[in-house]
Amino acid sequence: MANAVVMDSSKQKKFRSQKGAERTSLILTYVVLGILAVIWIIPILWIVLSAFRGYSTGGNVSSDYFPKSFGISNFINLFTGTWLGVDYYFLRWFLNTLIVAVIDCIVSTLLVLSVAYCMSKLRFKMRKAFMNITMILGLFPGFMSMIAIYYLLKAIGLSGQTDENAWLNLVGLVLAYSAGAGLGFQVAKGFFDVIPTSLVESAKLDGCTNVKIFLKIILPLSKPIIIYTALMSFTGPWMDFIFAKVIIGVGNPQMWTVSVGLYSMMYGNQYDPSMFTTFAAGCVIVAIPIVGLFMALQKYYVEGVTAGAVKG
Repeated sequence: MANAVVMDSSKQKKFRSQKGAERTSLILTYVVLGILAVIWIIPILWIVLSAFRGYSTGGNVSSDYFPKSFGISNFINLFTGTWLGVDYYFLRWFLNTLIVAVIDCIVSTLLVLSVAYCMSKLRFKMRKAFMNITMILGLFPGFMSMIAIYYLLKAIGLSGQTDENAWLNLVGLVLAYSAGAGLGFQVAKGFFDVIPTSLVESAKLDGCTNVKIFLKIILPLSKPIIIYTALMSFTGPWMDFIFAKVIIGVGNPQMWTVSVGLYSMMYGNQYDPSMFTTFAAGCVIVAIPIVGLFMALQKYYVEGVTAGAVKG
């Protein structure tokens, strides 16, 4: 009996110590995450506060963290002002970026989903080899091909245009973003692998082609991965700076995207430190569409990520 009591007390002590260790680990985790969250929020809050600053900081962009007065004059200047001889410059940049992002979103989403369907539901020679090659290519960052893409586009007149044909730079930018989009099919393929192959086989027995199967059967069942792919395809061009800067250049400010324009506002040849608060207002405006899309489609985005994580 005494041995049983001793064993029970030792088990209780072990359970308490284990429970205390788990509680301590959880507290430390929350403390670390809280510190990281504060560090992450500080610069974002600084930009937002600077955007609503009611006065210009001149050349001292870090004069004070919390503004002494608030206003919306920076947003008014952003949407109604003239800079580098371009009237309503930010609206032009915003429209250019929106056009490129929307077109790339449509084209890239179709390419990614089409390739993912082929790799998931069709069987053909060199299928495994193609998947291995795409995995290897995915290990290299996209900007490594930047110079080659620039000269290819320049050779066909879709880059470096500064005259009335400057809009062709945007066409080249869309091609640069969407041409290789199909190589990023892995997540969508994982989602399509979950869809029973028996549905595809039954449709083929009924005489459906692969195109009809893809459009009539696969896509209606794939809303989460469609939204995930579309979001990724939209946010890439919307936030990209490197390709936009190289392909569009600096010759025609009317054809800039928001990333190129805002960068040039602070670090370009016409650098003006007094425009920092206007720059901050532009940063806030650029962030609104992305934040709104993710908040509105968060449910489908998470479903697309988790369902697409299935190994195929």
